[in-house]
Amino acid sequence: MAGGLVKYRHLSRNSSARQALLRGLVTSLVAHEHIHTTYAKAKEAQRLAEKLITYAKRDNEETRRKAQAILYTPHDLLPKLFGELRERYSERPGGYTRVLRTEPRSTYDQAPSAILELVDGPRDARFMMTAKAVAFDKDAGKKHTELTKKNVAKVTRYRKDGKSAFADMVASFRQLSARSNGGKRKKAETEEAEA
Repeated sequence: MAGGLVKYRHLSRNSSARQALLRGLVTSLVAHEHIHTTYAKAKEAQRLAEKLITYAKRDNEETRRKAQAILYTPHDLLPKLFGELRERYSERPGGYTRVLRTEPRSTYDQAPSAILELVDGPRDARFMMTAKAVAFDKDAGKKHTELTKKNVAKVTRYRKDGKSAFADMVASFRQLSARSNGGKRKKAETEEAEA
C-alpha cells in the first residue's frame, strides 16, 4: 500500500515553508520566552523547541551545529541557549515548554489560539496563576484545594529558589488585592455617606 499517515501537521504549507515557519517561531520563543500563535503552530513548534533545548543540554560541537541550523539569528541566541537556558533546565528531565490554549485573537479570525512559553521563566503563566490562586485563598481564609497544592508542587519543583520566588509572588498578589479592595471600600463608604 502506497503512502500512509504522516505524523505531523502540514499547516497548509509545503515542506520548506513549514520548516521556515517553525524555525521562525522557535527563534522568537528563544528570544522572548513567550509567543502567541495558533494552537496547531504552537504544538508543532513545541516539538522543535524541545529538541533545541535538549541539544543545549548536551553541549558539544555537533549539537551546537544542529542548534545553529535551527535558529535564524544564531549569533544572538546561541549564548542564551547554551548559557542561561541550559543552566535553567539542567535538572529538568524534559517538558521545557508549555502550550496554553487562549481565546481567539479577534472576532473575525476564530482560529484556536495558544501561548507557547518556556517553563520556569520570568513570564511563566502557570506560576503566576497558581500564585494568584494561593493569594486569593489566603485572603478569603480558605484552604487550598488538591489541584492548587498539586500546581504549587509542579511550579516550584525544578525552579531555582522556587519556594521563595513563589512566596514573593503570592505576597505581591496579596498587596495588589489589598490595594484594589481598599479603593473599592473607600468608594463604597463615600457612596454610603452621601446617601
